[in-house]
Parts: sequence; C-alpha cells; structure tokens
Amino acid sequence: MILSMTGYGKAIAELPDKKVLVEIKTLNSKAIDISMRISPLYREKEMELRNELSKQLVRGKVDFSLWIERNDGTAEAAGTLNAALLRHYYTELKAAASEFGIPEPGDWLSTLLRLPDVLTKNEITELSKEEWQAAQTALAEAIRQLIDFRRQEGQALEARFRSNIDRIRQLLVSVGDYEKERVQRIRERISESLEKLSSVDYDQNRLEQELIYYIEKLDINEEKQRLGNHLHYFIETLESEDGQGKKLGFIAQEMGREINTLGSKSNHAEMQKIVVQMKDELEQIKEQVLNVL
Repeated sequence: MILSMTGYGKAIAELPDKKVLVEIKTLNSKAIDISMRISPLYREKEMELRNELSKQLVRGKVDFSLWIERNDGTAEAAGTLNAALLRHYYTELKAAASEFGIPEPGDWLSTLLRLPDVLTKNEITELSKEEWQAAQTALAEAIRQLIDFRRQEGQALEARFRSNIDRIRQLLVSVGDYEKERVQRIRERISESLEKLSSVDYDQNRLEQELIYYIEKLDINEEKQRLGNHLHYFIETLESEDGQGKKLGFIAQEMGREINTLGSKSNHAEMQKIVVQMKDELEQIKEQVLNVL
C-alpha cells in the first residue's frame, strides 16, 4: 500500500472559554519541510509540535496552523494597535521628509508598523496542562485525518500506476510482432545495396558473418527481459509494506533506460511508434511518483 504526500486534516479541541483549532495541509517534497503558524501561547511547544509532525508525516511540504478562537466567535488577537503613537510617527516622518527633501515612503503602513511600540503585544497567559493536552488530542486527530486522506490518494495513484504498467507490458508484447520482419528487412536492404554495386566483388561467406554480427548487435531480447523484470518489480514494490516513492522513482529510471535502448535498436518505424507510446506511459508514472510518500 502506498501513500500520497498530498493530504489534509483539521480538528478542534473544545475548552470552556475557547477552542483550539489545528489544521494541516501537505504537498509533495523531497524531504520534510514544515511551515508553522501558531498562536503565541504555543510558541514554547513549537519544537514538540515539529518533532511530532516529522515523526508521523515522514516526508512532504507541511503547512501547519494552530490558532485559538474564543467562544464568542472572535479569533485570538495578536496585538493592539497604538493609534496615537502611529499618528505621531506619521506626522514626524512627514515633516522630516519635507524639511530634508527626503522622498516619502511608498508604503506608509508597512513602514509605520515596523516602528517601536506601534503594535503592543497582548499579555500572554501561561499555557495550562489541560489546554496542552486538549491541543495534543486535536493534533493527533488532524494527523489521523491527514493520513487517511493520504491513503485514499495513494489508492488512486496505485490504480493509475497499475494501468500504466499494464499498458507498457501490452506494448512490450506487441514488439514481438515486428522482430522477425525487422531482421528480414535489414537483410533485404543490405542485399539490395550490394546488388547495386555490380562492379564490386565480395566474399559471400564473410558477408553472412558480418550480417549475423550486425543483427546480433540489434537484438533486443535482453532489453525486453530486463524491462519485463522492472515492470514486475514496480508492481511488487507497490504491494509491499515498505513501498516508497523514492524506490519507485529509481525503478522508473531503470525502465526508462531499457525503453530508450529499445528505441535506439529498433530500426523499424512501427517499433519506434510503440517505443514512443511506452515513453508516454512512463512519463505519466514519473510525474505521479513524485507524489508518493
């Protein structure tokens, strides 16, 4: 069973005077990449939250939010705007700009908000043990929902992979229809070219030896066998408990090598068309493998 890296989970912890809301979104990434937006009250718990997310989610770009909403429906305020001080700063800066011939800021609000004491932080009470336990319960529920979401997405990906692999396998079988014809065409083309050189005398036995050597170099049986093994290994990895996106990506790369070699050796229009179709199916696999955990 494979899991997608795409997921979503949300949970709410009910407290007598407020709610703690936890929301997690994940997308694909080569490693664990956590972006956090949390209430100031929970800053002391940031490392614990990060460690739990890393342990449970393993890999992916994680967007984590934890905020508090009072029971009157308003969100927790991050701070209070000191309007009088902001007005004072604006007046002073505007006068200074005029006096010294300095250009005024293009974005006054952004400039003023960075000045000291314009935003005064609300007093943060200590996080109680009961509230932290409630928040942990909400975190566990949000993670559970997200993993369920990943599992459902993983099932859809697996169905798509199986369809792609079956199609490549069918195309590989169809290559056999043209192999004998391909060898015969090569023989005929070389013979026709030699017949045009009527003034050139050549050793027929040596020609046969060189022709056999040339045809052997174009033999694709090994490539077909290796590609068939890779297809089987890909499905086997899908079904294993430790099936991972990175491993599937490596197998897809090996499949690509064999398909490319088939294309370079085919020397036959119909076989080359089949190779193009194989590459199309493989590109779909490679694109979706990036979403697998």
